[in-house]
Amino acid sequence: MKVSEILQVKGEILYTVTPDMPLVQAAATMAEKDIGSLVVMEYGDLVGMLTFREVIKELHAGGGTLGNGTVRKVMDDSPITVTPDTEVNEVRRIMLEKHARYLPVMNARTLLGVISFYDVAKAVLEAQSFENRMLKAYIRDWPAEQAAED
Repeated sequence: MKVSEILQVKGEILYTVTPDMPLVQAAATMAEKDIGSLVVMEYGDLVGMLTFREVIKELHAGGGTLGNGTVRKVMDDSPITVTPDTEVNEVRRIMLEKHARYLPVMNARTLLGVISFYDVAKAVLEAQSFENRMLKAYIRDWPAEQAAED
């Protein structure tokens, strides 16, 4: 299974912000949309990722407030990306090794979407469930052995 297959199922809704957006506004968008990440774009290019992890770190540093900072101040400015052709097993390895919960999907310099740890887990579970159902059907429909005639 490839990343492109996960994106097809997931849909095309993608939320982006600019690096100069106030962090408070970006956090409000994440809360209102119930999403864990925002892609940071500037002049049509991917320049970073903002996840709940960065927001929480900034809340802690600010004593419970986000202050007047911008997204640029706290964003991950070198996010790990994958392509539509990346195999899901490779995505799982990357996510586990790098502790990345969200990966932008890029085709050259074009942003196609973001896949989350949840998206990958769901796709793997559905693939395993389908395979399990097919194996059970195959076993159930196994032809009965005929007794050898004397």
